[in-house]
Amino acid sequence: MKATGVPEIDGAFLFTPTPFADERGFFSRTFDAEVLRSVGLDPDAFVQDSLSRSVRGVLRGMHLRSGDGEAKLVRCSYGRIFDVVVDLRPASPTFLNRAFFELSDDTQVTLYIPAGCAHGFQALTDPADVSYRIDRAHDPSQDVTIAFDDPELAIPWPLPVAAVSGRDRKAPSLAEVLKHEEN
Repeated sequence: MKATGVPEIDGAFLFTPTPFADERGFFSRTFDAEVLRSVGLDPDAFVQDSLSRSVRGVLRGMHLRSGDGEAKLVRCSYGRIFDVVVDLRPASPTFLNRAFFELSDDTQVTLYIPAGCAHGFQALTDPADVSYRIDRAHDPSQDVTIAFDDPELAIPWPLPVAAVSGRDRKAPSLAEVLKHEEN
């Protein structure tokens, strides 16, 4: 497994596995504590694993946690997704930068998203399964959502939006969220 920094988002990494393939299919390591340690991440910090399944065109995001934030390891375990990260850490050298990725079951690449970054994705296949490894327990009172179609973010979602949650549909703009976080 190889770790590569993401230039657009300070502290973000892509972890690319080296699958073993033969006539049966493949075997791939999707988590390696030593590789995480090699880039300064604590593998023992992750306390929760979650899975989402989406149909083609479904959009989930843009989400983050208030307070101390939430770091995540995200991988598309089945299908393909268009994945987006936005750096919302005011003290970060990459504050307000965006990064886009295509994650798929073909590669099993895992994306590390630092706490304080917003995350969202759109399913490119039917279905697309996304696995999350999260560094703290979910607290719904700290959920923050930003409008996925905010012109300031200008995210180039590749497909028409087939479905989105009510919370995501009613989400405030980036400017509103940043103003609220300042207070």
